[in-house]
Amino acid sequence: MFHDSRNNEINSKRKYYFYNHRNEHRIPRQISDFTGPRPGAAGILYKTRVDVVQLVQHLMADLMLNISSCRLCADRFAATHTAHAPRPVVWFRPSARLLIAGQAPGMRVHKSGTPFDDPSGARLRDWLGLSPSEFYDKSRVAIVPMAFCFPGYDAKGSDLPPPRICGQTWHDKVMQALDKVALTVVVGGYAQKYHMRVKTGVTDTVRDWESHAPRVFPLPHPSWRNTGWLKKNPWFEENLLPQLRQQVQRLMHE
Repeated sequence: MFHDSRNNEINSKRKYYFYNHRNEHRIPRQISDFTGPRPGAAGILYKTRVDVVQLVQHLMADLMLNISSCRLCADRFAATHTAHAPRPVVWFRPSARLLIAGQAPGMRVHKSGTPFDDPSGARLRDWLGLSPSEFYDKSRVAIVPMAFCFPGYDAKGSDLPPPRICGQTWHDKVMQALDKVALTVVVGGYAQKYHMRVKTGVTDTVRDWESHAPRVFPLPHPSWRNTGWLKKNPWFEENLLPQLRQQVQRLMHE
């Protein structure tokens, strides 16, 4: 099952808490548990459900702002063949029910600031059976790559891998905040190794999709470079995609 051992460990320690980006304070996650005033972050007292919801929203906004402002990889990116500056693409809200976990933005997304704003995105939306307006509805769909910034190209013009420091710094915090996710689409090997804890390659992981459905669906990257892969693996479009679209439509219309 998806992330079982990791989720059990996290839930046993943090089930009722939401941590901010510095882990300086925590607040109960189950708002209904409140029976009276309790001290909150920075001395704030919260007495009502509204107080707590507002505080959680504030911490989420704080997390998104800190990711958007992150410059940890500035020197790393400056040393790439593209010599670009960091531009984190942050695309999630705490209400999201569908999580698209991917690899990293490409050059086109780096320029536009919109995830999957390229031919790969068009193919992914077709796989999911979503219109652009549905796909880009942050209140329902979270798009969280293993690296929030475009990693750059090497001297041969090939994509560089997502820097590990990005995931190590931000990913667990984002996953803790997205506690309403009911369906996760895991795109590509980097995301599959993190979210699914697999050691297999993409083909074997995707071929074993029924072991993870209906809550998790592993996919190959929707790049047009993988057109040959799709032709070699017709079971993907014949068996996996209909089940994926069914689950996506069910979730989007709940």
